[in-house]
This record gives sequence, C-alpha cells and structure tokens, in this order.
Amino acid sequence: MDSEKVELIFERFQQSNPTPKIELNYTNHFTLLIAVVLSARTTDVSVNKITKELFNIVNTPEKMLSFGQGELRKSISSIGLYNSKAKNIIELCKILIERHDSKVPTDFDSLVALPGVGRKSANVFLNSGLGIPTLAVDTHVFRVSNRVGLVKEKDVLKTEQSLLKAVPKKYLLYAHHWLVLHGRYVCKAQRPLCDTCIIHDLCEFEHKRYKI
Repeated sequence: MDSEKVELIFERFQQSNPTPKIELNYTNHFTLLIAVVLSARTTDVSVNKITKELFNIVNTPEKMLSFGQGELRKSISSIGLYNSKAKNIIELCKILIERHDSKVPTDFDSLVALPGVGRKSANVFLNSGLGIPTLAVDTHVFRVSNRVGLVKEKDVLKTEQSLLKAVPKKYLLYAHHWLVLHGRYVCKAQRPLCDTCIIHDLCEFEHKRYKI
C-alpha cells in the first residue's frame, strides 16, 4: 500500500477516535501487567469481570504472593489457560520482588524475561502503561493490517516490523489501539462490517463487501 493511503487510513482513525485506550481495567502498572497476562487468548471483557474483584484484593506483587496460587487459580478459573496463568503470575511476582524492587520493569528485554510475558504483552504494557510508541501485534492487528493491505506478511514478527516502517511516526502511539478496535468491532474475522467501515474505500481486501 502506498504511503498516501496509509496516511489517510490513520488520519481517519484519529478523527474518529483521537485518544483510544486499552479496554482492560487496571489501577497501576502491576495490575496492568497482570491484566495483560490474563488476557492471552481471552477477551478483555472476560478479564475485566474477574479483575474487578481481584484487584481490590491484590494490587502489588507481595499481596499476590500472599493471596497464593491456589486462590488465584480459583479467582481466574472462568478464563482460558487459568492454571498456567496462575502459575506464571506467581512466578512473575517473585521475580519482580527479587530482581526489580517490586516494580514492573520498563524495558522490553526485562519484560519478556518474565513468565507469561511475550513480545505482544510487553509491547502492550510499554504502550498503554508508559506511553511508548510500540506496536503490539495480536490477532486483530495481524488480521486487519494484512487484510486491508497495510502490510503483506505471514507471521506476527514480520507484521510488527513492517507496520513500524509503514505507519507514520505521528500515529504510532495509538496505532495498536486503532487497529485492535477496528478488528474487534468492525473488521471482524468472520463477517466484517464493511457497510460501516470508515476506511472502506481505502481497503484492499479482495473479498470486502461493497456498501449498498
């Protein structure tokens, strides 16, 4: 896709929603990281349901360790992969206390070294928690960016790298959120809502449905 079309796409996203925010609820950097870990292969809505009560009880690594893996497992049992997530979170808390003075690290390499924190999760934390213009690629971002023609890649890492080159720097801070929200509510996997799409005329998806 040429740079002029890319510029127009993000200009429209910005006009529609100037300052989008992550839809996970959190109270501090620690709870944001925990919410992001919990959200792997799980909807933000499902995570917010369990963290509403959980974060009233635990909002520091020390409190999470006191809470314990068993209780945590019970509290998050309604979401997918809850056993491994509970184990990872407890181990993550131990590392935060022992190596990072109970604070969430602010550099990418230290974040991805934490149990349960992959590349996407680290970038989400850096972007949403610290305002760093990273571009996390989840299923929505991967689908939308390749479907509309922003990039043409077959794996997540290459999609991230290509998007970082394609997206104008002035839009990078919110690019992840715009693409996530567009994929979540408009450019859906099964039935994209082309009739309501604000970038319909710029989209290069060969199977897009045309407006009536």
